[in-house]
Order: sequence, then structure tokens, then C-alpha cells
Amino acid sequence: MSELVLQVKNLRKEYGGKAAVEDVSFSANRGEVVGLLGPNGAGKTTAIQILLGLVTPTSGTVNIFGMSIEKERVKILQRCNFSSAYIWLPDNLKVRENLNVFAALYQVKKAKEKIDELLQMFEISHLANSLTGKLSSGESTRLNLCKALLNDPEMLMLDEPTASLDPDIADKVRKLIVKIQKEKNMTVLYTSHNMKDVQEICNRVVFMQLGKVRAEGTPEQILQQFKQKTLEDVFIRIARGGDLVEKEEK
Repeated sequence: MSELVLQVKNLRKEYGGKAAVEDVSFSANRGEVVGLLGPNGAGKTTAIQILLGLVTPTSGTVNIFGMSIEKERVKILQRCNFSSAYIWLPDNLKVRENLNVFAALYQVKKAKEKIDELLQMFEISHLANSLTGKLSSGESTRLNLCKALLNDPEMLMLDEPTASLDPDIADKVRKLIVKIQKEKNMTVLYTSHNMKDVQEICNRVVFMQLGKVRAEGTPEQILQQFKQKTLEDVFIRIARGGDLVEKEEK
């Protein structure tokens, strides 16, 4: 039986009486890659902020490694990490200095060797002594991924990890994420608007729209449910409100 790593139940978050996330439930097993998908404003960011313990839900529960994120946040986050293409590390520090700081925070053993390994893996070793603020968006994205893998997390949350990358580097990063995930049997929660990423990486997907889960299953099950050829077609259909197949068939 698969080990349940993440369990989200009946999650709701209100701002000023309006629900950004409404009755959202999903889960992820050990070694599973789950795509959390949806158009802008679907509630994905709010959901991830709750999973990171940055936002307190109005109601519902989040359990990671069998512990409540509200009660055991520090213990949980010691075994997790997060990377986003839209978050920049301190720009007045050099690349290696930034990674040294996070390695110390994460209590990484043999930090220098780990940092060197990750810089080489993501092909940014030549930038080790460059100011972080001078990096391109693609270079910064890869630095964030290095940071997120420093502590060998059991669960990794990735927000648009290939958004700022050119097609060549994006392909390399996708393959690298898959390789690391399989080697470490890591659980990954993956958000992206790039459906090629999703079909290549995710075992299962959760589509959100207007704060609610509209569809969940393997990519193949979703395509069959919506009678579409690609996940991009499904994404567009859900974004435009065509989430219920029965409506169009009547």
C-alpha cells in the first residue's frame, strides 16, 4: 500500500467574506508527482501558501507526513522545500553565499559538496561568485531550484519551475526534476501553465477553477473525461467555464 504523504481535506480560505479556496480536497502519496493546475485566480497560490503554513485556512485540514501543518509546521518543513520562478533570493549576495545561508538554515551536512553538486547539475557553476541580483530570470529560477534541493526534501513544492527558461534549458530541467524525483522517491506538488511539463512529469493532476477542484485523475483519465486530445485543451475548457461534460452533451 502506498504511503500517504499529503492529505488536504475540505480546505476553505476566505478573504473579506469571499472564498479564494472552497472545499478543496486532494492527496499525494510517497513518490507521486501531482500537478495542481488551473488558470490565474483559480486558488492554487492560496492553497500552496496554506500547505507552507504561511496562511491559516478558514476551515479544513492539511496533514503532511501524518502531522497537522498548523500544529507541527517546523517539523514538517524540515522535510519539505519550495521553489518558485517568481521568488528571488537576496540580490546583494553572491550565488554561493545565498546557498551557504540556506544550507546553514537547513543544517545541511557537507554543504560545500552539496552546493557544488547542485550548481553543476543545473549548469550554473560558472555563476557561483556572481551577484544574485545580476542573474537573468532563467538563471535565478535554476538557483531557486538548487536552494530547494539542498536538504534532500521528502516533499517538494514547485511553482512554475520552467516559466522563465528557454526551451532547451526547460527540457533539461524537466528531465533533471524527473531523475531526482525518481532517485529520491520524492513526493512533488507541481504547478504549471505548461501542459507539456505536466504530461511529462505528473502521475496525477488536480484542476482548480474559481477556488474549487473541477477535475482530478491521471492525465489519461482527464483526457477521457473531457473528451479532449491534450491537457491544454482541457485547461482552456475549464478556464472558460466548461468544466462539466454533461452540459455540452445535452
